[in-house]
Amino acid sequence: MGTSLTRIAVAVCVALAFAPSGEAVAACPLRSAYDVTVTPDRLVFERSSGAARRIEMRDGALSDGGKAVALSASDRDRIVRFERAARGLLPRIRQIGAHAVDLMVVAVREQAAATSPQSAANAQLNARLDARAAAFKSRIARSNSSKEWRGNAFNRYAAEALTDVVPLIGGDLAQQALDATMRGDFRRAAALGERAAGVRGSLEARIRQRLAALQPDVDRLCPMLRQLDALEKSVSAPLGDGTRLNLLEIGS
Repeated sequence: MGTSLTRIAVAVCVALAFAPSGEAVAACPLRSAYDVTVTPDRLVFERSSGAARRIEMRDGALSDGGKAVALSASDRDRIVRFERAARGLLPRIRQIGAHAVDLMVVAVREQAAATSPQSAANAQLNARLDARAAAFKSRIARSNSSKEWRGNAFNRYAAEALTDVVPLIGGDLAQQALDATMRGDFRRAAALGERAAGVRGSLEARIRQRLAALQPDVDRLCPMLRQLDALEKSVSAPLGDGTRLNLLEIGS
């Protein structure tokens, strides 16, 4: 399920200002070698691949590897504006993430109804689905680091969310197939078995279709992302190794 839910992962990562996995947002192809953690008093950027590196921003101050970077008044102002813009992304992306969960729930219910009306009315399925959705939304609301949404971590969350839901959707079909077998209707049993086996693939396709509705919301973040890119590129002070600040890259 992880690959079919990539849009949620992208949305959450963008919410935290970066997509460390190199995922692309349609209107703003975005790449970064850093994870970002947003705390009440600072932004912490940690390189997620290659040589370890930690860069911090705090009320206009900038540090590289724990050592303060000497900033001009203009550069300090740019860092303050970068921090403000990055924090401004958080509530907007959390909203997108919550919407994504809602869309996923709609897709699951639609698949259940299309697969078997009896499974769609299953109280256990609906209770589990609601509980998983509430837990996922809570995780998004509490999240303050892109580390929680990168690669395997996100795939694990998505798998957990559906592990105990998908079997319930196909369970009624499996029971019907068994009943058909007991009656000697092997052709119907085989057809029902194929439908049950295809539930996961059909659900993935339905979720992809539903999540496509998120793209305009994600695209609307593009101006804020470009602002962040422009602000960091305008910081003239060199870092500890003589290079310039380069936390993210936005394509054309």
